[in-house]
Amino acid sequence: MGYTCPMRKAANPVMKKLGLSDGDRAVIIHADDIGMCQAGVEAFSDLHRAGIVSSGAVMVPCPWFLHAASFSRENPKADLGIHLTITSEYQTYRWGPVSTRDPASGLLDGEGCFPHRSAEVQDRGVPAAVGVELRAQVRMALQAGIVPTHVDTHMGAVASARFLEHYVGVAAENGLPLMAFRSDEAGFRAAGLDAESAVIAARAMERLEAEGFPLLDNLAGMPLDRDEDRLACAKRALSGLPPGITHFIIHPAKDGPEIRAIAKDWRYRTADYATFLDEDIGRHIASIGLHVIGYRDLKALLPGR
Repeated sequence: MGYTCPMRKAANPVMKKLGLSDGDRAVIIHADDIGMCQAGVEAFSDLHRAGIVSSGAVMVPCPWFLHAASFSRENPKADLGIHLTITSEYQTYRWGPVSTRDPASGLLDGEGCFPHRSAEVQDRGVPAAVGVELRAQVRMALQAGIVPTHVDTHMGAVASARFLEHYVGVAAENGLPLMAFRSDEAGFRAAGLDAESAVIAARAMERLEAEGFPLLDNLAGMPLDRDEDRLACAKRALSGLPPGITHFIIHPAKDGPEIRAIAKDWRYRTADYATFLDEDIGRHIASIGLHVIGYRDLKALLPGR
């Protein structure tokens, strides 16, 4: 999946605020796509109880959002953010905006759903309409009883020069950290952003850090396109994490007809679920000296708290 986002050479000031040294390695083990389907909600519920996965994020526009919100209300200590969503990638399992049905918004494809790919919505989406939609998703999550720990982005769709101000704005307006990295222009370009977006992102991150906003150093995760020993793959990936704070993505789902019908990559999703339930992965994390944190820890460090 090409997880890479080179960190700045200077040490992250958040490390010392967390009681860690500059050379320590902190990781947020993060479950994406909660609420996309029942299998994902049930998987996160089990993983939360197991205690290795430290955070997750809910997709508000998706069919099983209300089930995810119910879980959050019943488990207020669970570290759950909002997976801001403006794409709908599957062929026969779709969702769309919660704020509009107006094609002029650029948020609807020919089937009345979000576009399939990030590039499509980044090209056609009207920035003001995207801002309204992101804020509507946060509002729905709050109204459903979720007390979010952060915001992040589905498929990186808001990582665009046209939308970035709304992504940052939604976080700031709601007193939430966001999945954002301490990278420079070259780093953002290496991570896949176009030249204009890389410049804007680098400037925005520099400003946020100067204001005391907690940022991340690295992006990593489990691939969704490889057949291999998942436990061994996870151990290698975690062992190779550099110093600083890493957002480490997994996509866990319980096996069953639902996830198999929805996602061609269901094998990797169900394997993530099994791998991060395995006590061996917890022992490995301890043995290599990783410090597992959550977004709740970063939320406590926001300016003014």
